[in-house]
Amino acid sequence: MRYAVIDLGTNTFHLLIAEGVDQILYKTTAPVLLGEGRINQNMIIPEAMERGIRTLRQFKATIDNYKVDTIKAVATSAVRSAENGQEFVAKAAEIGIHIEVITGEAEAGYIFSGVMATGLIKQTTLVMDIGGGSTEFIICNPEKALWKKSYNIGAARLMQAYFHSDPLSDTEHQSIIDHLHNTLPDLKEACAQYKPSLLVGSAGAFESFAALLNDGNEIGEVASAGLDIDRYKAISKRLIHATHSERANMKGLISLRVDMIVIAAIITDYVLEQLNLQQLSLSTYDLKMGVLAGLLDDYIREPKEGSIIL
Repeated sequence: MRYAVIDLGTNTFHLLIAEGVDQILYKTTAPVLLGEGRINQNMIIPEAMERGIRTLRQFKATIDNYKVDTIKAVATSAVRSAENGQEFVAKAAEIGIHIEVITGEAEAGYIFSGVMATGLIKQTTLVMDIGGGSTEFIICNPEKALWKKSYNIGAARLMQAYFHSDPLSDTEHQSIIDHLHNTLPDLKEACAQYKPSLLVGSAGAFESFAALLNDGNEIGEVASAGLDIDRYKAISKRLIHATHSERANMKGLISLRVDMIVIAAIITDYVLEQLNLQQLSLSTYDLKMGVLAGLLDDYIREPKEGSIIL
């Protein structure tokens, strides 16, 4: 069986074509910026909608070329919160992409499945995925997810609400911290109960942190990597205090994340400090790998012609 997974994120759309978790045939990422302009007003602006549909047409052509058997497309925060999200879903259906708009809890579940596929979870761990529209947290151990929740504190949302100076002003910085403080009390309660000792960042901004820590070079085709927490903190401080131009010239920081990486750094710093976490790792496996793992699991469990069920 050949599968295509489309992850329609708030900032980026991802296409993954595979025959198994270890048999990736094709993957690509497109900077669609679906949440541009009015994500906090729960609207997809016309320019962003057109970019999204144009990207899906390109994805569909690639999928057809690879003769895929099953397509699963999932949309997250930008589409599920937009008043015109169903209009986008309908336009995508016209070109043969049938989108499932998933809840934040389902999104967290897929992220957990993706990170688990790395083999990285060997202790009680807090997984964090900072998206454009939402951020998901999962507390887990090697056996199962213990607690999970999605919050509307994605990088695009917070940037549009608070980040208006260059560089970020102290007042804006404090406003973001205050917002996190008011939003995340139940995360703190859950961590006090389960006591995770490791923070795992799922893909996205954490891949940029890893590249910056690796002298601007991508870390290659690995499922996970440990990040030196003290060096991360030094990089984070530099990112937060830099101007847009200074960040744009940092080797290893892609243009899409030049500004949003500031928000990601503030969220990560807050979580590390408030929860007193002393270990930090990257999982390059994220939501799309979790979706793929689910598809493979369904295929394995589905009775095949000629099989016997006892």
